Amino acid sequence: MKNVRLHLAAALLVLSTAVWAGIPTSINGKEMPSLAPLVEEVSPAVVNIRVSQIVSQRNPLGDDAFRRFFGLPDTPQGRSREVASAGSGVIVDAENGYILTNHHVVENADKIQISLRDGQVFDAEIVGSDAATDIAVIKVDADGLKEMPIGDSDEVRVGDFVLAIGNPFGLSHTVTSGIVSALGRMGISRDSYEDFIQTDASINPGNSGGALVNMRGELVGINSAIISRTGGNVGIGFAVPSEIAQSIMRQLLDFGEVRRGLLGVSIQSVDAEAAKALNTDVTSGAVVTSVESGSAAEKAGLELGDIIIGVNDEKIDGAAKLANTIGLLQSGDEVDITFIRDGDRRNATAALGQQQSVQTVGAAIHPGLVGAQFANNATASAGNGVEVVSVEAGSPAAQRDLRAGDIIKAVNRRAVRNLAELNDRAEGQAILFLLVQRGDRSLMLQFR
Repeated sequence: MKNVRLHLAAALLVLSTAVWAGIPTSINGKEMPSLAPLVEEVSPAVVNIRVSQIVSQRNPLGDDAFRRFFGLPDTPQGRSREVASAGSGVIVDAENGYILTNHHVVENADKIQISLRDGQVFDAEIVGSDAATDIAVIKVDADGLKEMPIGDSDEVRVGDFVLAIGNPFGLSHTVTSGIVSALGRMGISRDSYEDFIQTDASINPGNSGGALVNMRGELVGINSAIISRTGGNVGIGFAVPSEIAQSIMRQLLDFGEVRRGLLGVSIQSVDAEAAKALNTDVTSGAVVTSVESGSAAEKAGLELGDIIIGVNDEKIDGAAKLANTIGLLQSGDEVDITFIRDGDRRNATAALGQQQSVQTVGAAIHPGLVGAQFANNATASAGNGVEVVSVEAGSPAAQRDLRAGDIIKAVNRRAVRNLAELNDRAEGQAILFLLVQRGDRSLMLQFR
């Protein structure tokens, strides 16, 4: 029994030594018996974000007949109230006042304020935002800001120590620690481009937009989402890698929009059943079902029936992986594509085209959709509904509970794949029943 205890003690000592071996003993030449010096170095670059939105409440007596009966004015007088929410952000350019945060933190904001660690409060404005990657850039006009250096998230490894800094539950500048649990996570949110860093550092509501920091004090991720049945931390959090966040920021600053890459193919996933039908030994990948004329794919020599198994040395195991990989690249980028044709492994180089984000306003579609703006769902490989880009507070669309980020799947029980079909289905209809996908839920909304 004594020997067992000795062996156990020795094992625990080895484990303890191994765990702490990866934590630096000094920073900027100073001894570091704890993480406090690192936290003190990076915390001033993390801000709390307060977002307020004016929401109009519909007058229950707003109908014309009711107003005339009760002698009310011709214009219905609804009430409005301010709704506030909180999030986090990271200063990445102190000179210009640029702050990275999440799209969902600032979407539909009427007013944005940020507060620094020292208590200073500043008004902020949105520079640009990208719903598909959940990244936004906001700007403040202030002196004396401190920025956080951006690290290379491609160098992050599973097992690396990380800190999460943010504003969980309104508790400003909270720091939690953990490790990188996994890389390249996908499928967390539907209809998004994802390549998440998973961490067990505690991330809770309000942490969104905050910093995931490595042991060198560098930003390696923007905290974005959690998996939880209760809404609280269960040790599974996700961050947008800094390389993706930085790429989105550059495009928003340079072009005012995200110029997302386009290969120009329609695809389907290959599994064992599909492989048998295609008479191939390849059991994973994305089979090309059509090639657009003049597209990057056609110019690269891709053909109908080719099975794409790799992009830039990254394995492609299905259609979703290919759409996600290409969508996270910028138009004009050259990519190396590995594919199978007639049983032979081949390679091609393609210069990506640009996805077109055609938008239209709800007023041009139906009176009940006034106040909303729509776009083809950019995350789809081919025809996957219409995205609600924005909804004006108090508008007819907002009063019927249409929200930014909703995906319209059908109108009056007829499938909708794009804007053209949405217009066609709505034309001449007095009442619209929209089948809407909102996160993991499907809803039926009525519009008159």
